[in-house]
Amino acid sequence: MTSRFGLAVAGALLLTASFAGSASAEEHVVKMMNANGKGKFMLFEPEFIKANVGDTVKFVPTNKGHNAEMIPGLWPEGAAEFKGDLNQEVVLTVDKPGIYGIKCHPHYPMGMLAMVVAGDPTNKAQLDSYAPPGTAQKRFDALKEQVGK
Repeated sequence: MTSRFGLAVAGALLLTASFAGSASAEEHVVKMMNANGKGKFMLFEPEFIKANVGDTVKFVPTNKGHNAEMIPGLWPEGAAEFKGDLNQEVVLTVDKPGIYGIKCHPHYPMGMLAMVVAGDPTNKAQLDSYAPPGTAQKRFDALKEQVGK
């Protein structure tokens, strides 16, 4: 009888722990914007997010003409692919540790990119080998500096 009771208690504790772990996941909200009123155009706000594995990042189009999708050259190995449609909210579930590069496809050459860093940036070497197009380099360099902080 004691062993059944012990198994039941152990099972209940495991179940409680699994619910507690999922309850601690955080949702980060990122706006997709034409301008921020501070001289910055075509941007995600915030553009740098520190997250934990299990967190979600919701991209909300506050202006039309934007999407959020993965940058294949800046993505943790084995992480689920990510691509939202224009003018639609989309949620990224952070399923692996690492650096997640996000772009707005139409405005990427103008520098509309964001970075999500979860846990240990296991794919940090990608930062050195990646070269964004057009004027995106300046914003990419600024985001890259924040990874080590």
